[in-house]
Amino acid sequence: MAGIFSGLEKLGLGNIDGKNLFEDPKKKDAPVKKAEPQKKLTLVNEEDYLFDKKYKCPICDSDFEVKTVRTGKVRMKSVDVDLRPDYSEVDLTKYDIIACPECGYAALGRYYTSLNKYQIDDIRNKICMNYKKQKYDEPTYTYEHARSLYQLALANAVVKKAKNSEKAYICLKTAWVIRGETQRLDQNEADYDKKKKENDEQELELLKNAINGFIMARQSEDFPIAGMDSTTLDYLIAALAYETDQFDIANKMISELLMSRTANSRIKDKARALKELVAEKQAK
Repeated sequence: MAGIFSGLEKLGLGNIDGKNLFEDPKKKDAPVKKAEPQKKLTLVNEEDYLFDKKYKCPICDSDFEVKTVRTGKVRMKSVDVDLRPDYSEVDLTKYDIIACPECGYAALGRYYTSLNKYQIDDIRNKICMNYKKQKYDEPTYTYEHARSLYQLALANAVVKKAKNSEKAYICLKTAWVIRGETQRLDQNEADYDKKKKENDEQELELLKNAINGFIMARQSEDFPIAGMDSTTLDYLIAALAYETDQFDIANKMISELLMSRTANSRIKDKARALKELVAEKQAK
């Protein structure tokens, strides 16, 4: 887990412990194949697809703006096997974190204002008191900056004792950010192989954490989970199991989906396609 939080020291949050990222509910009291690396994609005028959206921080009451994608202007090219949408003009996932530049509170948009008094106190004591403000004035987010925002969001989620599903979702979307960066690496650069290897290893670690968190969430949380109904989550777990070579889990979840009376035809079609991918990968 050290790798996931590597780099938080520069924000003053090197004390965040992510060894036990997810809480085991048992210990509590009662299809499209992943895209292959492509040649570097040039995002022409990425800032034309962005605007500054205003927010008020629920922790320190500061007013601030964050870069947000004009979703009506971007076109989706494809969807990866684990439901990551791939857009032509801009990588939307880079801009999904809302982070207060004053106090260091950060979260995915769907969770940003969902805080209770105890969580606010914990964030103030463990994040805000140690946070070192970082100035960032670029017109678009680099992948390095996007990664740091996701790290900050995960650190906040750990501190506020967020649900396993929220932490798993952050891990998943961080993996998507890394995948987007990998797709845009220039294969002609001297350090391409090294950078791709590092990215692939980091993405795999995050996907493994994501599936662990979603499995625990499935056992203990009410639906919808991270905005997903039960069949969508079951498909995602199967896809993540495929990506992380956990074939027993993948085949079990796919079989349950295909036999389900509640799964719609779209999900069943995706499950059938995934079943073929699993079989191909197992045969290698």
